[in-house]
Amino acid sequence: MNRRKFLQAIPVAGLAGSLGAGNGLLHDAAANAAAKPVSDRDYHTALLYRIAHPVIDALSRGELKKRMPQETAPRYGKPVDKVTHLEAFGRTLSGVAPWLELGGDKSTEGRQRAALLEKAREALRQGTDPSGTDYLTFTRKFDAQPLVDGAFLALGLLRAPNQLWEGVSGDTRQQVITALKGLRGNSTFNNNWQLFAAMIEIFLLQFDAGWDRKPVDTAISKMMEWYKGDGMYGDGPSFHYDYYNAFVIHPMLVQVLKVLADKGEGSKEQYELALKRMQRYGAIQERLIMPDGAFPVVGRSMAYRSGAFQPLAQLALEEKLPAGISQAQVRCALTAMHKRIFSNPANFDKQGWLQIGFCGHQPEIGDTYISTGSLYLCTNSFLALGLPPQHEFWTAPAAEWSAVKAYGGKGLPADHAIGY
Repeated sequence: MNRRKFLQAIPVAGLAGSLGAGNGLLHDAAANAAAKPVSDRDYHTALLYRIAHPVIDALSRGELKKRMPQETAPRYGKPVDKVTHLEAFGRTLSGVAPWLELGGDKSTEGRQRAALLEKAREALRQGTDPSGTDYLTFTRKFDAQPLVDGAFLALGLLRAPNQLWEGVSGDTRQQVITALKGLRGNSTFNNNWQLFAAMIEIFLLQFDAGWDRKPVDTAISKMMEWYKGDGMYGDGPSFHYDYYNAFVIHPMLVQVLKVLADKGEGSKEQYELALKRMQRYGAIQERLIMPDGAFPVVGRSMAYRSGAFQPLAQLALEEKLPAGISQAQVRCALTAMHKRIFSNPANFDKQGWLQIGFCGHQPEIGDTYISTGSLYLCTNSFLALGLPPQHEFWTAPAAEWSAVKAYGGKGLPADHAIGY
C-alpha cells in the first residue's frame, strides 16, 4: 500500500491536527508507511492511537472537560457533563490497556506506546484527584452511568497490571481505590449492569483493596440463570438480539470468574464453562464478518462501532481462540472490519474526536444514553495489540476467514451449536 492510501485509511491527517505540528512519532509512522507496505499491525496501532490519543492526552493535561465535545444523541436523557468524560476515559483505557501493558521499546511503535503510557498514567492521576479540575464523576448521585464506566476503568487496570497499576504512585493507586469505592450502591438494574458492580469488586479483590463479595456472587448467579444456550446470555431474563453479549457480558463475566479462580475465591470449573461459552460466541463472531469487512447493524448501541468484536479480540489476546479458527484468519477478519468502518473520515470531527455514528457521522443511530464519551468502547476491538509484534497472530501469512471461504466457493466446516 502506498503512503497516500495508508493516510486515507487511518485518517492520519486528522490525527496530525489533533496532536499538533511537529509530533515526531506521527511523522515516523508516516515515513515508515511511505517506505514499506503497511502491515496489519501497523494499521491497527495507527488507528488505535488515532482514536485513543485525544482522550488520554487531554486528561493528562487536565483539559478533558475543556477540550472534549459533548455531542449527544437525539432525546438524550442524562446529565452529559457529569457522565461523558468518565465514559471516554474508562472505555478508552479498557481497550488500549493490553497494548500499553507491553511497555516501551526502541522501535517506532514502542516509543509511541511508551509516550501514550506516560500520558495514561498521568491521566489516571488527574482523573481521580478530587482537588483537580478534571476530576471525573465517581458517584451515583447525579446518574447511575458512572458505575458503568468505573467498571470499564477497573477492567482496563486489570488488563495492564504492571504498566498501568504498578506504574503509578501509591497516592494515585489510593485515589483510584477511593474513587471506585465511591460507586458502590445497594442496587442496580436487573440486566448486564449487575456485572459493573461485580467488576469493581473484582478489581478491589485483585489488588487487595477490600472487596465485597455479595455483588460478585449476585452477578454470577444472575448471568448463569440468564444463559439461553449456544453461547448466548439474556440481558436480564429476556433475550435481546444485539451485541451486549460482546459489549459487556462475555468479557466481564469471564474476567470476574478468572480473578475469583486465580485468587482461590471461586470455581475454576465455572470459569472454564464461561470461557467455553465465550469461545462459541467468538466462533459465531468470526462468521459474522463478511468478505468486505461489513457485519450486521442490529440492536442497541451500534454507535459503539467495532466494540461489537471485543470477545473475538479478547480470545485472540488470551490465545484461547475456538478450535479450528486460526490466529491469522481472525487478524485478517478484524482488519477488514476496522477498515470497513474507519475508512470513512466522518467518523471523526476536525479535532480528531469520534462523532456519533456507526460508519461516519450518523447522530440518529445514537440511543438516548449515547454521548461523545460513550463512543470510545470501540477501542475494545483492538485488544489483540497486547500480543507482541513477533507473535504468530501478527506474523503468520494472511488467511481467509469463514465468510471469504463461503462466498468464494471454497470448503469450510459446517457450523454447529454447543450443548452447554
